[in-house]
Amino acid sequence: MANHALMANAIRALAMDAVQQANSGHPGAPMGMADMAVALWGDHLRYNPANPHWFDRDRFVLSNGHASMLLYSVLHLTGYDLPIGELKNFRQLHSKTAGHPEVDVTPGVETTTGPLGQGITNAVGFALAEKLLAAEFNRKDHAVVDHHTYAFLGDGCMMEGISHEACALAGAWHLNKLIALYDDNGISIDGQVKPWFIDNTEERFKAYGWNVIGPIDGNDAEAVSKAIAKAKKEEAKPTLIVCKTVIGKGSPNRAGTAKAHGEALGAEEIVLTREAIGWPYPAFEIPAEVYADWDHKEAGAKTEAEWNDRFAAYAAAYPELAAEFTRRMKGELPKDFHQVAFDTVVAAHTKAETVASRKASQLALESFTAALPELLGGSADLTGSNLTNTKSTPALRFDAKTGAVVRTEPTEQHPEGQIGRHINYGVREFGMAAIMNGVALHGGYIPYGGTFLTFSDYSRNAIRMAALMKRRVVHVFTHDSIGLGEDGPTHQSIEHAASLRLIPNLDVWRPGDTAETAVAWAVALQNQSRPTALLLSRQNIAYAPKSELGDISRGAYVLSEPENVGLKNKKTAAVIIATGSEVQLALAAQKLLAEKKIAVRVVSMPSTTTFDRQDLAYKKAVLPKKLPRIAVEMGCTGGWWKYGCAAVVGIDTYGESAPAPVLFKHFGFTAENVAATVEAALRD
Repeated sequence: MANHALMANAIRALAMDAVQQANSGHPGAPMGMADMAVALWGDHLRYNPANPHWFDRDRFVLSNGHASMLLYSVLHLTGYDLPIGELKNFRQLHSKTAGHPEVDVTPGVETTTGPLGQGITNAVGFALAEKLLAAEFNRKDHAVVDHHTYAFLGDGCMMEGISHEACALAGAWHLNKLIALYDDNGISIDGQVKPWFIDNTEERFKAYGWNVIGPIDGNDAEAVSKAIAKAKKEEAKPTLIVCKTVIGKGSPNRAGTAKAHGEALGAEEIVLTREAIGWPYPAFEIPAEVYADWDHKEAGAKTEAEWNDRFAAYAAAYPELAAEFTRRMKGELPKDFHQVAFDTVVAAHTKAETVASRKASQLALESFTAALPELLGGSADLTGSNLTNTKSTPALRFDAKTGAVVRTEPTEQHPEGQIGRHINYGVREFGMAAIMNGVALHGGYIPYGGTFLTFSDYSRNAIRMAALMKRRVVHVFTHDSIGLGEDGPTHQSIEHAASLRLIPNLDVWRPGDTAETAVAWAVALQNQSRPTALLLSRQNIAYAPKSELGDISRGAYVLSEPENVGLKNKKTAAVIIATGSEVQLALAAQKLLAEKKIAVRVVSMPSTTTFDRQDLAYKKAVLPKKLPRIAVEMGCTGGWWKYGCAAVVGIDTYGESAPAPVLFKHFGFTAENVAATVEAALRD
């Protein structure tokens, strides 16, 4: 029989010792939640330490990521490849035990957490992906997708607004396999939370449509285990288990205080704590019997083997489904994807339509969503503006009583009906972005979602987290400039393109016509290790004639040479670089300059981030060193100077409320002004 008290005290000891050795970290939450961990990992969680990526494992998310030593301790104790030496190196350079858990760094960590509220939101994405995959792939007597998502979260997560966004959606989506355990210790960095956090949390979650259990004694492992068992029986709602705990439990002088939250206990207090909890062992020493109680290698291998047998039977009965499921979970695109992408880009080039790039995006999506069943779209209440829906992506809906995924009416092509693949997120940009991260982390889907570019500020930290975690998530940002017109400066993006380009590992595309937009989508879908932001116009953009399409995917290419405007033997004097809708201004200015016998090359640069990764030879070929460069973009000028520009036609103020043509003239986005700027640069 496992000794729950010893198991919990092992976590407390490892947490306080690691934080003390690092002289940095958060011992209080791990010590307070230790019994919760014993209940979950000891009695309920389905996992295999030898194979952290086994598909049908339960997912665990530590939303209050500052409590990382709780997770590291459990991963070590249960048998993951996380030796005690890594715990001794807590928060040290290149260790597997960073200050906050990081996916793909520490085996067993499902998502990078630390920015509060995003972990529980990722968990909603995990649970949504599980539910949709189960509805899509499971068959009678063949449940190959059947796992829970568990999350620990604290007061900080509850206070962050994103938790409201995500948890409301979890209730609306009836995510009954999502079980959240709330570490209700009443303490944050500034002390007792009562003066600033007076929410009735239980009633709040009931209002979201959640099943609420508790409050219970979170320092009683048996009580927590019983609550989890009860939550697992819920068939139509997510569950919140309110666990009353004592932060820093076991510490005679720090327990229940903010001093236990974010600093080492100190050598003297650790001695007293060891005495108080009856733990006579030296730092980082765990007795063999405690390791034996925690060890899950044999049980985990058995659990995975049972699933492997089930999947083998499934594959025998449904070989095509099994192959498709395996492909999707590996994150691989269909074998014919390159042909689909090629045909989509060529079709855009051949038709040469004059449309807004947001419409060009929808045209590309019509092709890609038909070919890729893993594309899971959505919009933050702007579907008709973002144009993220297609004929292949009906709206995602759930039965109000049973919570089951609703299918569309049967058709000849879909005799069982379709599962919705377009999500109405409501006005929840941040929640949408972090849920998409969870969906991508879970696997099986490539999520994309839309809003206006100016509202990327709401979702920015989740975009950053996707880039940090290297996950394939696509953000569709429309209404990308003053070109949206009368809505005015509150909605007109100025700094957003430049700001997004600063995020490491985020690809940013601002395409200038239908072909560039199709290429941007094709590249985004192939970016398995980075997210993408597509910045798209509201106003129509004429198609820019081009002799070939291959270099678009390199982020920038020569669109028009002087010979294309009648200056065949004239030496090129300057280069105009433009993005998005401003490519048309550059081409028009090139013609005006040609009338004055000034030869100019036009470079379309739909993705500065992609171009920056190209080899030096290509960069020099596109932007020759000795030629003056003039950039044109309806946004902040700051980012363009790194390309050695002599001048930038941009906007470093906020916009105005007026029709778009009036604004273009007012702010100098005319062919005449671009041409004059080139002439001035040449004179200088």
